[in-house]
Amino acid sequence: MNLEDVKFDEKGLIPAIVQDASTKEVLTLAYMNRTSLEKSIESGETWFYSRSRQELWHKGATSGNTQKIISMKLDCDRDAIVVLVNPAGPACHTGEISCFNESIYSKEGAASMSANLSDYQILVTLEEVIAQREKERPEGAYTTYLFEQGVDKILKKVGEEATEVVIAAKNRSKEELKWEASDLLYHLMVLLREQDLPFKEILKVLEERHLTKEK
Repeated sequence: MNLEDVKFDEKGLIPAIVQDASTKEVLTLAYMNRTSLEKSIESGETWFYSRSRQELWHKGATSGNTQKIISMKLDCDRDAIVVLVNPAGPACHTGEISCFNESIYSKEGAASMSANLSDYQILVTLEEVIAQREKERPEGAYTTYLFEQGVDKILKKVGEEATEVVIAAKNRSKEELKWEASDLLYHLMVLLREQDLPFKEILKVLEERHLTKEK
């Protein structure tokens, strides 16, 4: 991004739409001036300009809920920016994942789907924790044990948990099924990490299949 191409408004600001790079959920709308944009690019984390306080602010400086920038894109008119980030916590000061939580219109069924999108943040968090466990190998952690035992042990656990899911479903036990399904997802994500396959690659395949079926 060439800063000379950015079209700031008469107050020297440009709207920045912050979006989760993994879930694609819109997290917040904030404003940047030239200085905050430069700081964002230099630091790799989001900086904004507060119109009410008339000062720069670093997202997460006090709360710890920083936003690591993955990419920044200008729109075709070069007067708005989309910032894709990996958030370290909620984007909203209320504690919500996203600032956009008040529905004013949606087609039937769409509201419930979009309103719960933030629920899937735990998958991103889980993937990050598993990656950290593999790297640091903290003593006593179950994930450390799995990585140290190797792929055969991980595969065995995936198979065992898949069988448990089948049994729970056959028993028509929702309570049992939700726990066994959670165990299966966890062990599957450990396997993906062991195989160096990011979870987002799985999501891409699902999206491609969905788009193919719609054609």
